Amino acid sequence: MARAGRRGGRPAASPSEADRIIGAALALIATNGWRGVSLAAIAAAAELPILRLYRTFPSKQAILWGFHRRVDEMVMTEPPPAEPDERPRDRLFDLLMRRFDALQPHKAALEVLGRELPRDPLTALCVGTSLLRSMRWMLEAADIPTGGVRGVVATKLAAAAYISAMRIWQHDASPDLGRTMAALDARLRRIERWLRPGRADSRNGEPLPA
Repeated sequence: MARAGRRGGRPAASPSEADRIIGAALALIATNGWRGVSLAAIAAAAELPILRLYRTFPSKQAILWGFHRRVDEMVMTEPPPAEPDERPRDRLFDLLMRRFDALQPHKAALEVLGRELPRDPLTALCVGTSLLRSMRWMLEAADIPTGGVRGVVATKLAAAAYISAMRIWQHDASPDLGRTMAALDARLRRIERWLRPGRADSRNGEPLPA
């Protein structure tokens, strides 16, 4: 399991209005629940006029999309360099563990969302779509192609592995997230054949597992 070099980065700049809105929303979700938070309350907590919130995020679902995008950006900012003979699985492991590091301050809000979103199908669909988008970027950042049928399968399998490991992460209080690392590594091993370069199918040109 490769994990060296995940932490670090430049000192954080002053938060943008979008970051203030996202931070306020997550804090309110952690205490009041998803359904108990209004856009007006988020604007007040971010100390912004509601019109400024509307211009940045026109819905609560858009705020979640913005949050996921921020996490993507944090993970892909100065990722650890690839090492010689490093397997695609190891590169993806490092990136997904960086995601868990980035999510650590928001664990309470994510636990609430995990409980409540199944009762909100529209938002659950939005979050699922956002997760698949994020996983495509994680695969691309790990230099794993996402095109064609093979890429679609790899993206969905990576998302499933990530969600499964997240259930462990929610209850992992160890300083190094050792239980999460072990769970994620085991799940990525199961799908490793989809993360390697494939050979082309002579019938339709789609790559097959090597």
